Amino acid sequence: MNLDKAKKRIAKHVKKGFKGYPLVSIDYYGDSKDCATEVVIQFKLDEDAEVQEERFSTQTDARESEVMQTTLLKVIERANAVSVVESDVVIVS
Repeated sequence: MNLDKAKKRIAKHVKKGFKGYPLVSIDYYGDSKDCATEVVIQFKLDEDAEVQEERFSTQTDARESEVMQTTLLKVIERANAVSVVESDVVIVS
């Protein structure tokens, strides 16, 4: 899948807003606000469930990586997420 298609499909899920559970949350981390080298994706089955977390790292900007965006989309789809929340900024670590 190409980068633009993956990003658009993720954005479509995010645009729906919070509709309930299961919930997937995506946060980007990096050394600067211009380059996200780590992605943290969290899954929560319901309000009382424990959060499950997966971390991915890359040498380049994860927001512009076809492999990374496709992977995030596959996680969202396989989790049957009703709601998806994505951070629009890179958290500097």
